[in-house]
Amino acid sequence: MAVQQTATTSFKVQLLQAVHNFGPTTPNTFKVALYTAAANIGPTTTAYTTVGELPTTGGYTQGGNTLTISVSPTSGNNSSLVPTAFVSFANTSWPNATFTCRGALIYNDSVAGDPSVAVLDFGSDKTVSNDTFTIIFPTPDANNAVVRIS
Repeated sequence: MAVQQTATTSFKVQLLQAVHNFGPTTPNTFKVALYTAAANIGPTTTAYTTVGELPTTGGYTQGGNTLTISVSPTSGNNSSLVPTAFVSFANTSWPNATFTCRGALIYNDSVAGDPSVAVLDFGSDKTVSNDTFTIIFPTPDANNAVVRIS
């Protein structure tokens, strides 16, 4: 089993099919769910799944948190001067949490079937004990935003 960081392949295809709306007017609702190291999520993940997701306990509820879009779709040049479109989310937290997770799945909760957007790999298991667990999204720019197209 593995957690592989990536924008999912189905997301890339669905962008061309106009499945996802990141705004700025009436954007879809995007969520982020947390997964254990036993999860098998990566490029071929097509939709939200409870397989390998943390159980509803210890301050976590299956389905995850609703994300807030902090930077609506925009563009800029990356460090290689390649024009890049990107969108970003505000950090999200689980207060009073007690759990261990390895990664996360961002998915579109507004579209039937909850299609996947991206997988986040935390690099190792992250454990929190009666504290706040926070996903800190990278700088929202053409080099670092989690969702970007070059």
